[in-house]
Amino acid sequence: MTARRGVRPEGPLARGAAWLSVRDALPTALGAVLGHYATTGDLDLDAIALKSAVETTTEGIVDDLFASIEADLEAEFGEPVSFEYETKLTMPAELTLGDIYRRIRRRADSAVDPVTGEHRGPRARLPGPLGRPGDDPDEDAVDDVERAEELTALIVAALLDGDMRDARNDEEYGDFVVDRDLTDEERRRVARVAQERLREIVEERFADFPPGVREAYDRAVDLSEAHQDQDERFRELLARALDGDDAAPEAIRREYKFRDFADHHPFDESELAVPYLKTQYDRVGVIYDGMLDMYRAAGFEIGDAFEKAVVLAIVGAQVWLDDVDDYEADVAEGQLTPVTAEYVLAEDDAAAYRTVCAVAEQYFDLAREYAAAADSPLTGIAIEYIVRSGDPSVLPGHPG
Repeated sequence: MTARRGVRPEGPLARGAAWLSVRDALPTALGAVLGHYATTGDLDLDAIALKSAVETTTEGIVDDLFASIEADLEAEFGEPVSFEYETKLTMPAELTLGDIYRRIRRRADSAVDPVTGEHRGPRARLPGPLGRPGDDPDEDAVDDVERAEELTALIVAALLDGDMRDARNDEEYGDFVVDRDLTDEERRRVARVAQERLREIVEERFADFPPGVREAYDRAVDLSEAHQDQDERFRELLARALDGDDAAPEAIRREYKFRDFADHHPFDESELAVPYLKTQYDRVGVIYDGMLDMYRAAGFEIGDAFEKAVVLAIVGAQVWLDDVDDYEADVAEGQLTPVTAEYVLAEDDAAAYRTVCAVAEQYFDLAREYAAAADSPLTGIAIEYIVRSGDPSVLPGHPG
């Protein structure tokens, strides 16, 4: 990807961070932190520490969900079964929880960190009694942290449930991972048990929150399913284009690449010309918009800039990670995506490759701008992580 917009910080530290961030031997997560600093000059150590707290919380949530699934699988198969489900779905929930943690921390009226329960501030670094202030925790802040974590547990379960349900509908069971060899029939049973258990958990937890939380979730699901209803039309357009129908590429541009918004969306006029925004918002973005509305309905403040940063980053990730990686499989299965679309719209493979990279970069550039406007360094780091996790070399037309 090419140079990012904006003014880069100057000085040896920034230049060194930029050089290190692109070294192949550097772990992706560390490269993301350094890349964020090299781009923005923002090296917020508190935010980096908060990232660990967020990951610990969400990993615990997922572990609890999988333990519940494993109990049902043991009942189903008559013996212990270890279960995992491979997904990137939890990242937006982690970013949102981190943003909420950050806000709660800032307004907490105590030397006790409401997120970790540890003392903070200069005295916390002193030895002995001097390093243990006698402040009581800010109970309101602690309660807010607990509510945020309970809602995040519901949202993570709902995201996993929806993804598993889609996998079952498509009969794609590769992400359901157990510690034993399975027949096709057994793999279907594992998927059924796992998804049905998550559905039960989600329904039970909705009762603990205001009705608006459920309404936001249902609205997002309805919009997402409406996009799925258009899938056959999009497959038809791709098939026609691959068969040489001269009218198909223009239909793809009109109906898929530059489709108009006719309903609610969070974007302003200047952003509506971004390629594939409408179809990809309906495909994945609306789910995370709905997730953020669930937090709002529960009483948490979610800013517009943060909302856009998350939604644009996730749409960019869908293109840059999933659609790029799945290009050959999507062509074989007749699936229209921004990547398969460009390979029938462009004049040759090299032009298609350049356009795919440019489209992804548009999403990431906008996401970076909104992450900065939202004062969300965790989101900025996540964007750099997504960018560094992509492998466009798998695409036809790659210059290497």
